[in-house]
Amino acid sequence: MQLDFHDKTVVVTGAAQGIGRAIVTAMSGAGAKVIALDRDAAGLELAKAAGAARTVTLDLSERALVLETMAGIGARFGSIDILVAAAGGVRGQVAHPLEEITEAAWQQLFAANVDGSFWCAQGVVPMMKAQRAGRIITIASGAGLRPSLTGIQAYSAAKHALVGLTKQLALELGPHGINVNSVAPGFVLSNPATQSQWESYGAEGQKRLLDGIHMRRLGKPEDIANAVMFLASEQAEWISGQILSVDGGRA
Repeated sequence: MQLDFHDKTVVVTGAAQGIGRAIVTAMSGAGAKVIALDRDAAGLELAKAAGAARTVTLDLSERALVLETMAGIGARFGSIDILVAAAGGVRGQVAHPLEEITEAAWQQLFAANVDGSFWCAQGVVPMMKAQRAGRIITIASGAGLRPSLTGIQAYSAAKHALVGLTKQLALELGPHGINVNSVAPGFVLSNPATQSQWESYGAEGQKRLLDGIHMRRLGKPEDIANAVMFLASEQAEWISGQILSVDGGRA
């Protein structure tokens, strides 16, 4: 199946590393004009090298700035056809007993994993409604479908919320020709945080995790990018409100 995005403008958040950057690479390789967003300016240089047509250093927690940025991209490129909301993660947090979780730590992960995706959707939807077509793809997690391997309560709760948001937006936006779906990765070695988490398990914990994956390997960023490419394509025109687990199979 040949996927062609030569006439599409794609915004990818969380584009500086890992899954986000793999999506930039795949989309640009298929001909799309890709605008890469991240708060990591240095990492965005790598996204530019991966094929991004434009990079924007942006903190997605600032709603007004997100809306302004999306409007500016739309004005410059004519519209936004596809939004891939890949920003998120654990922001350096580790597991603690729930009695020790601070308000700031809790809110940080909701801001990173839910709020930013919602502000981005608010920014692109007016353009998509006007053209009666569009794709929004969020990057959730297996932690949004079951308890999280990280043990971080806020991360699991936020990813569950993102799954709910994805389904709600699909219902609301479907009549306007906009598909909304999510990819839920399993354990992917994609950045320093996931590498540290993997190493923290030790040999025994690593073996248990691998034994619970049908394919007996960890994920690669490209595995997730491939799923995103399909959901963004014309071949997925009648798929919406779905959460696609890309996790190698779970025992």
